[in-house]
Amino acid sequence: MSDALDTSALLLPPGPVDLTAVETDAAPGFAGKKSDGEKALVGLETELADLQERLFAERSAGSERRILLVLQGMDTSGKGGTLRHTVGLVDPQGVRITSFKAPTDEEKKHDFLWRIRNAAPPPGTIGVFDRSHYEDVLIVKVHEWADADEIERRYDAINAFERELADGGTTIIKCMLHIGVEEQKARLQERLDNPEKHWKYNPVDVDERAHWPAYQEAYEMALERTHTQVAPWHVIPADKKWFRNLAIGHLLLQGLRRLDLQWPAADFDVEVEKKRLAESDTA
Repeated sequence: MSDALDTSALLLPPGPVDLTAVETDAAPGFAGKKSDGEKALVGLETELADLQERLFAERSAGSERRILLVLQGMDTSGKGGTLRHTVGLVDPQGVRITSFKAPTDEEKKHDFLWRIRNAAPPPGTIGVFDRSHYEDVLIVKVHEWADADEIERRYDAINAFERELADGGTTIIKCMLHIGVEEQKARLQERLDNPEKHWKYNPVDVDERAHWPAYQEAYEMALERTHTQVAPWHVIPADKKWFRNLAIGHLLLQGLRRLDLQWPAADFDVEVEKKRLAESDTA
C-alpha cells in the first residue's frame, strides 16, 4: 500500500557509518509520492492519540513506562517542523519537549549528562529532545572543546545512561535528521529572502557550514559508537520534509504499539459507583 512505510529501511546497520552513502533526498521504505505521504501522516493521528492517552493513563496504575524521542541533526534539518507536524498529532499535556541550548553557567559546573538527566521524561509521557546529549560529542568534537579521551569517555557515558533509562521503563527512539548540504543552503536562503522568517535565521549557521565535513565525521563516529540494542539509531533523509515527518510518525507509532498499552482497570466497584451516581441527584 502507498501509505505503508517499512521502518527497517531507516534503521542504521551495524558497523562503520558512511553518511555519504545515505541519500538525503530519498524516501526509503515508502512507495508513495508526497501527496500519499501527507495523507498517510494524517492517517496516523487517531491511533497515535489513542496510544498516547493510554500511556498517559497508565501512570494512575503506577506504570513507569515512557517514550523518549531524540531528534538530532544539522541546522535546518527540521527538528522544529517535526515537533509541529508529527509530535503535534498527540495531546500536548502528555508531551514534554526540551530544547537544549548552550549550557548555562550552572550546568557547566556539572557533568555533561546532569542537565539531560533532569530533563528525562516522567512516567506516562512522550519526552522529546530537540537536540540532546549528542551535542556534547558533536559540536564539542568539531570545535575541539574537549580532547579525544574525554570524547571517548562521553560515548561510554551516553551508552550507560541510555541503558539506565531503558532499564527504568523508557523506550528510546533516536533519529538523526540527515539533510544535504545544498538543501541546507536553500533553506537558509529562504529564511533570508522572507522577512517573516528572519527571526529563524542565525548568522552562526553560515559559520558552522564551513565545518560541514567535520560535522559529518563527528556524526558518523557518534552514530557508530552509540548504536546499541536498547537505543538504536535511525537515519532519516530530511530533504523531503513530508517524508521526514511521516518516517518519525511511524517510528513513534511503532514504539507505542510495542508497549501493548492497556487501559488501567478500575480500582473501585464500577457497579456500586453507577448506583451512587444515579442516586446523587438533588431536588
